[in-house]
Amino acid sequence: MVTTLEAPAATALARIDFDFTDVGQIDTAGALLLDRLTATVPEERIGRIGLAEPQRVLLDEIRAAVQAPEVLPPKLSPIVGFLTALGRYGVSLAAESALVVQLLGGVALVLVTAIRHPSRVRFIPFIHQLERTCVNAAPIVLLMSFLIGAIIAQQGAFYFRRFGADLYVVDMVGVLTLREIAVLLTAVMVAGRSGSSFTAELGSMKMREEVDALQVIGLDPVEVLVVPRLIALMVALPILTFLADLASIFGAAVVCQVYGGIPTETFLQRLAAAVELRTFLVGIAKAPFMAMIIGLVACSEGLQVAGSAESLGARTTVSVVKSIFMVIVVDGIFAIFYAAVGV
Repeated sequence: MVTTLEAPAATALARIDFDFTDVGQIDTAGALLLDRLTATVPEERIGRIGLAEPQRVLLDEIRAAVQAPEVLPPKLSPIVGFLTALGRYGVSLAAESALVVQLLGGVALVLVTAIRHPSRVRFIPFIHQLERTCVNAAPIVLLMSFLIGAIIAQQGAFYFRRFGADLYVVDMVGVLTLREIAVLLTAVMVAGRSGSSFTAELGSMKMREEVDALQVIGLDPVEVLVVPRLIALMVALPILTFLADLASIFGAAVVCQVYGGIPTETFLQRLAAAVELRTFLVGIAKAPFMAMIIGLVACSEGLQVAGSAESLGARTTVSVVKSIFMVIVVDGIFAIFYAAVGV
């Protein structure tokens, strides 16, 4: 690149010529450098710019892009901005809800097909997912439930002792654990553990175009990827809930023995009088529905990953948040239903 100055020294407004005839090729970085070089000279003093036609077209495009005025969005009032954001969130929520319902329809279609053609049932992926979601998750669920039961019993014994009603802590632990706490906390744990795993796995497969490859070879991604995970989760969560019930009651019994002065025999007798089989069934009946919600949300978010690591992380976070929120909503719906039917 050669720049020559051809002008009389005595002229106040000498014109400056730029000679780039020896430049054979130029890229956008070089064109941007040329634009910055010529921009340092007043426009009325710029003379000839010696460039070949292809390079001149690129320089003109760079100048147009650099000199284009920045278009700022119109400034909205806080109320209008809030309503706009709320509307966009509502539209996106409706679209994502439609995707979850569509995924549920695809799962139902696969299950109907599997009933008509049992040879299409994939037992090995189901067993593998059941091991991951149930067997591998059992230790952390047992530990968490044991501690929760112990904490509830300790707090109950501490406050009931003021009224001389120490034994009623057994009633509280039994009913609260079997009806609400065990299944709810287990579902939250499963949503954070297995739900996020499902989203990350399916999202990674979507990024590597493995989902598209399944469709190319004639396989249904819902049948291959979603159904084994969903069914395994719906089987695993009731089992984990049952284990959580046992661990919570065991933790409460230990605390009542050590802290509350309630012997284990008395604890078990009081527990048998306070709870019924119906109490246990009320809590365990929620587990398959919560598992279905967790599985559908997790798989739906995983299949929506756009193709970048940022999208994968965002979808995984959204999956966990939505799953936990929907678990609490489902628990509230069941509470209203049980209250209405008098259970």
